[in-house]
Amino acid sequence: MATAVKRSHDTMTTQESSEVLLREPQKRWYRQRAHANVFTDHELDYPASPDQMDWASHYPAYFPAKDGTEQKQVEWADVGCGFGGLIMALGPQFPDTLMLGMEIRVSVTQYVADRIAHQRQLADKPGGYQNVSVIRANSMKHMPNFFAKGQLSKIFFLFPDPHFKLRKQKARIVTTALLAEYAYVLRPGGIMYTVTDVKDLHEWMDAHSRAHKLFEYIPTEEMVDDPILLAARTATEEGRKVERNGGDKWVACFRRLPDPEA
Repeated sequence: MATAVKRSHDTMTTQESSEVLLREPQKRWYRQRAHANVFTDHELDYPASPDQMDWASHYPAYFPAKDGTEQKQVEWADVGCGFGGLIMALGPQFPDTLMLGMEIRVSVTQYVADRIAHQRQLADKPGGYQNVSVIRANSMKHMPNFFAKGQLSKIFFLFPDPHFKLRKQKARIVTTALLAEYAYVLRPGGIMYTVTDVKDLHEWMDAHSRAHKLFEYIPTEEMVDDPILLAARTATEEGRKVERNGGDKWVACFRRLPDPEA
């Protein structure tokens, strides 16, 4: 029986987990509430600046850079990654791209870390999952602490908390203020993916993103053959649940525009 290793304030890195994990983790041992209060002090660890982030513990196969090659950087971020369905689906498809899941819930983050560690132990798996990792973080507060300006080429917001109540809509993951931070870490030409099964939330994210001067809407028909969008719609636990229940999914993708000339 796989069990989660408990810590008071922190979560094991995938490298640490690989030293103790023997069996594939079972989700039922890592359950907790579906959402967390993002305004609560979660006693999170985060670097003062991106250049102080220790990525070697997350991607040991890539750090330090070998043979004088340029040091790789994390390029894709799944914000609120849940149980890690997206990065686990895309990792083997894009083995040369470092991708990170960001999740605020302790047990859920631990599950993803253990899941990655388990897959890394299976040498016959394509890509070895060395290019995927997860970190416990509050993305609404600390994105610029982890990523430098223009570092990311893709950022995902998949089935986020809808915050139905009017007084809680300030906690939605896409707002005018937060879009400025996402634009900061997303390079020009980079893509922001949003998927939800809540029409009201889709309309909210779509309207705020279209109104922002650093993002432009990408017509969905232009993305129809994009394997990344396919995974974003179908690979997550929430996405599969919506399909099982015969529900609808609303998609909107946006391209990061170049910074305006001074």
